[in-house]
Amino acid sequence: METLVSQAWNGRRVFVTGHTGFKGGWLSIWLAHMGAIVRGYALAPPTDPSLFEVAQLQKVLEDVRGDVRNLERLSQALSEFEPEVVFHLAAQPLVRASYADPLGTYATNVMGTANLLQSLRSAPSVRAVVVVTTDKCYENREWMWSYREHDRLGGYDPYSSSKACAEILTESYRRSFFSSSSGGRTCAAIATARAGNVIGGGDWSADRLLPDLIRGFVSSTPVPIRNPRSIRPWQHVLEPIAGYLVLAQALVAKGTALAAAWNFGPDEDGAWTVARIADEMVRCWGGGASWKIDDAAQPHEAQTLKLDATKAKTILGWHPRLDMAQTLRMLVDWYQAWTRGADMLAVSQSQIEEYESFLISL
Repeated sequence: METLVSQAWNGRRVFVTGHTGFKGGWLSIWLAHMGAIVRGYALAPPTDPSLFEVAQLQKVLEDVRGDVRNLERLSQALSEFEPEVVFHLAAQPLVRASYADPLGTYATNVMGTANLLQSLRSAPSVRAVVVVTTDKCYENREWMWSYREHDRLGGYDPYSSSKACAEILTESYRRSFFSSSSGGRTCAAIATARAGNVIGGGDWSADRLLPDLIRGFVSSTPVPIRNPRSIRPWQHVLEPIAGYLVLAQALVAKGTALAAAWNFGPDEDGAWTVARIADEMVRCWGGGASWKIDDAAQPHEAQTLKLDATKAKTILGWHPRLDMAQTLRMLVDWYQAWTRGADMLAVSQSQIEEYESFLISL
């Protein structure tokens, strides 16, 4: 983990799909902060405000606008940049939105991933690829045990099933075109990464717990909460991103030996109920913040979902560094800085530096 604060990324050419989104934006800031040369490929920011706009990410990367569903445009943007590492985060990332637009969700999450993988076949500069999916790609049995990489894939809702499809698709391309047994080129080592419920500053997505809480707190409105007893593996956005970076470095160093699926989830004490998160956020924010139970009928969402990250801990040396108190404190600090009109790129970089200090302190 300490290599993330070394020169491992300095001058490295990195292609990031989905850089205008929440998680892709944080990844891009961190890469640029370590000296990487970053080209982002994505549609316009999906929310207003957005991390991309308020942190002025155009200052630290090359911003290319394009749709991953457009194979020709994507292939051109990738091949002409000649990256060494690719992170694929472009997606329709919301369960509830997938019910409203299932075909759009599958087109982006499945065919968008297929287009990225197809583009890699004619990109000889690429050595490592991390395809980011989700913990929801597992067939959820509502049990209390944590899911492991070899557990069955599935998905009740269109979003979850589209990410399971992306996992199967990536495995197929890896075996068919990027392995020694396939007779194809073996330069690129392709892995998938599955993370839990990621939270942090700069997320304004609709129908997500933390952004909904922040919007209510800022407007002094009680926040309606659905499924308060649901359990999720909450983690600060920098935790899985550190995992993606460590995984990419390992893929560059060791090649296809590590080209597989990887979980990046919090320890057991990071699996909190929605109600507990909401109560702690109210306490941290102060100023009369509050929430209430939403009694309206809701579409199906998983109630209990946890990840087993033993593989990443054992092989990659990745470990969660933040407890929930630190995670929520950093999140609240970020949004309160934003409400004060602070330089949010500097605030984000400062939080990355703080997180880096945890990496080298253990």
